[in-house]
Amino acid sequence: MASHIVGYPRMGPKRELKFALESFWDKKSSAEDLQKVAADLRSSIWKQMSDAGIKYIPSNTFSYYDQVLDATSMLGAVPPRYGWNGGEIGFDTYFSMARGNASVPAMEMTKWFDTNYHFIVPELGPDVNFSYASHKAVDEYKEAKALGVNTVPVLIGPVSYLLLSKPAKGVEKTFSLLSLLPKILPIYKEVISELKAAGASWIQFDEPTLVLDLDSHKLQAFTAAYDYLESTLSGLNVLIETYFADLTAEAYKTLIGLKGVTAYGLDLVRGAQTLDLVKSNFPKGKYLFAGVVDGRNIWANDLAASFSTLKELEAVVGKENLVVSTSCSLLHTAVDLVNETKLDDEIKSWLAFAAQKVVEVNALAKALAGQKDEAFFSANAAAQASRKSSPRVTNEAVQKAAAALKGSDHRRATNVSARLDAQQKKLNLPILPTTTIGSFPQTLELRRVRREFKANKISEDDYIKAIKEEIKKVVDLQEELDIDVLVHGEPEVSVPSHRNDMVEYFGEQLSGFAFTVNGWVQSYGSRCVKPPIIYGDVSRPKPMTVFWSSTAQSMTARPMKGMLTGPVTILNWSFVRNDQPRFETCYQIALAIKDEVEDLEKAGINVIQIDEAALREGLPLRKSEHAFYLKWAVHSFRITNCGVQDTTQIHTHMCYSNFNDIIHSIIDMDADVITIENSRSDEKLLSVFREGVKYGAGIGPGVYDIHSPRIPSTEEIADRINKMLAVLETNILWVNPDCGLKTRKYAEVKPALNNMVAAAKLLRTQLASAK
Repeated sequence: MASHIVGYPRMGPKRELKFALESFWDKKSSAEDLQKVAADLRSSIWKQMSDAGIKYIPSNTFSYYDQVLDATSMLGAVPPRYGWNGGEIGFDTYFSMARGNASVPAMEMTKWFDTNYHFIVPELGPDVNFSYASHKAVDEYKEAKALGVNTVPVLIGPVSYLLLSKPAKGVEKTFSLLSLLPKILPIYKEVISELKAAGASWIQFDEPTLVLDLDSHKLQAFTAAYDYLESTLSGLNVLIETYFADLTAEAYKTLIGLKGVTAYGLDLVRGAQTLDLVKSNFPKGKYLFAGVVDGRNIWANDLAASFSTLKELEAVVGKENLVVSTSCSLLHTAVDLVNETKLDDEIKSWLAFAAQKVVEVNALAKALAGQKDEAFFSANAAAQASRKSSPRVTNEAVQKAAAALKGSDHRRATNVSARLDAQQKKLNLPILPTTTIGSFPQTLELRRVRREFKANKISEDDYIKAIKEEIKKVVDLQEELDIDVLVHGEPEVSVPSHRNDMVEYFGEQLSGFAFTVNGWVQSYGSRCVKPPIIYGDVSRPKPMTVFWSSTAQSMTARPMKGMLTGPVTILNWSFVRNDQPRFETCYQIALAIKDEVEDLEKAGINVIQIDEAALREGLPLRKSEHAFYLKWAVHSFRITNCGVQDTTQIHTHMCYSNFNDIIHSIIDMDADVITIENSRSDEKLLSVFREGVKYGAGIGPGVYDIHSPRIPSTEEIADRINKMLAVLETNILWVNPDCGLKTRKYAEVKPALNNMVAAAKLLRTQLASAK
């Protein structure tokens, strides 16, 4: 019985690739140094899977940024602004597309389906001259082969590549991206031919868009693509891999009808209903790669349940045609539980990271082949029973409080227009008020202080003193820049990442959470996050942010924002317990955040930001499931702030997703002000207002991209604000960056914020003179 892994984490057990990338970007190391780190990581991954007994080991799942950008490079689909003149795409062009450079902005970045991973969105149009411009897939196959490992090269499938793209700037939004299929398929043919010549016997095409709601035209594109490739694929075993959800009956029918295809990879964790389709109709002689080991969570597999499912499938597809697999790439989980020295033994026994999931896959495959490891299965069953019966999982008071939420929609008593009037009387802000999203750069000195405090090398008093000094610097800088509503910069938040760091910060102070030391997961590029593990009922034992927010407010007469992460984002950016519905866990978190909001208000904080950066991210891939998710997600947010006074201004923040299709749910959140990513997605957000959606609350579409080192000019920002004023009322518009500033350097932040404030003042003057 064979085993297969869809994909594997790239960063390394100790984030080796992250540090190598950042050293290269900072010009502290060479391209050769970066390539050596990458080669060492690939080699260790292939060896690990080979030693574990995995038969179908993937290659070309390693990436310096993301796999869609790799496909863009393979196809030579480089936007003209990057000045690429042909030939093999090198690091300069590749990283300019991903990160921007001093003269041009990066390409748009967005979420990979409903995960917290991101990809760089291809920009395509009728005039793109595709060419075979990156031989990475073939090179990595040869690299593994030279090490004695015959891998399965993985490519983003041609149809999914196009469906995940967008029309380039200047191209009609109605342009059919699928019309480019005849232009890219010849390049896929070249790649396939080179892989065959190099000795590949299998090839994997990832076609995850098959799980989306696709019309007949889009489904037909899959049929046409693989019809075209059939002759080139002859002699190869071809696996089409899908993941993240069920297939519709129509998509399943399309999938099993594709020509030249030998095997189908199905997510049987998030796509359990697909089982029924397999049982009712599976093509004779084809392979089923059964994704029964969860690639997106860190809970140990219930081996007995998976074995039972596999036995059912064995009866349908045949013993020799069943391959045990992960549900999706293990990219979305942490690397190795062995590196976790501080988790207690009970919780640790409930978990499996990527390395352990590889072992689970092989154990299931061996069991199906009649070589069951009884000791391994018995230990797994004991861990499953321990988790179900552990008293640390259940808190009756929390469950009662969450149950009592039913029957109310938890809206604030006054409408947003009246609340904004009351808040303006109290806050006295100018038109186009300026603010930032929360975090400020994390200096080496600040990191040293936190590191030494964690290692017990400095006292708590010394730590608090140092953090207060850092807050004072951030407050003084904002006053010097003349920003209207301030933040304290989050210097006490210890993870040098983006908004996910706040999730860990809050999780550390909530019951029902556990934390890892090295449970890093890639979010985008070199950015890694360390999701908390929600293992039990959630509550707030004591205030979490009140001390720091009050301290910061005492340093200024200007409004200071209290900074919180919303319940939906904490949920979506954590590894969530799988023994109760997600919405029940979310309601528990909402009640904990509600306690914190009300304590901040009592402490004199008049502006409180409750970030819901990941609300859109959790939207199910199937439209039929959207309404239910949005109902409980929006309700959870309203629970957090339903008890505050009209004069307390509630902000929320969202970033790096397409929000246009959920704009009415965003309005239904009933926040007083929303700040939202806008600049990197080519101001896509503004189109919804041009189409007539009325928004009466405060809104701050981001005026510049904080994920790029590029510093925007005053004129550029003013131009963006003018575009916003064309579709939004002056009295509701805020001016702010796209996201928090933690990932940037002060040398970039100071001039960018200075230009942002100057642009706001310029527009205020122009608006005043126009009256």
